[in-house]
Amino acid sequence: MGSDRLSNNLRRLRFENGQMTQQQLADKVGVTRQTIIAIEAGKYAPSLPLAFRIAQTFGVPIEQVFQYDEQES
Repeated sequence: MGSDRLSNNLRRLRFENGQMTQQQLADKVGVTRQTIIAIEAGKYAPSLPLAFRIAQTFGVPIEQVFQYDEQES
């Protein structure tokens, strides 16, 4: 069994959208800033509804925000 990794482009998307802060994004999607920090750092995988809310906030498909990498061991 390999290790799976969920990566994301949150930091870049925030920067490209008027340098949106972590707090502004958190407010838009209804979570705490700490949750956004953990997602950006790859320490927390968001729920599917939250992942969709984040993608909708940026007006992009979910695949442009999150990438799932399955690692073979």
